[in-house]
Amino acid sequence: MIGFFEHQYLSFKKKHLRNLVALANADGELHNNERALIYRLGDKYGLKEKQVTKIIESNKEQELYVPERDDEKMNQLFDLLQMVYADGVVDDNEVTFCKDVVEKFGYKEALVDKLIELFKTGDPVPADWENVKLQLIQDYS
Repeated sequence: MIGFFEHQYLSFKKKHLRNLVALANADGELHNNERALIYRLGDKYGLKEKQVTKIIESNKEQELYVPERDDEKMNQLFDLLQMVYADGVVDDNEVTFCKDVVEKFGYKEALVDKLIELFKTGDPVPADWENVKLQLIQDYS
């Protein structure tokens, strides 16, 4: 039997992945690299393959999930940017989607440009990512 907090955590991660699937579909096509990233992140978050498949194959239009905490928002944005770069093409629809997300998360739109800049430099995960997140939250709130 699954406990309340386990259910909450599972629900949070499913909503997180639904946001990623929505972004992956923003350019009209779910590419193999994007699909692979969704499965990899699902596994990282403890979801079973069949749960991830169900999320990907769902035809229901999902409302954007907005995490409560800044830390969770930044982690979601980080994963969204991974998705933008997953197929090797930074599509304008994907960037627009990210800017909409940033606005709904309560941050300045310029945060997307800053994250894209960070990802262009190669390794998108600086060794001090926790400090980078804190600085981004401070600069773009």
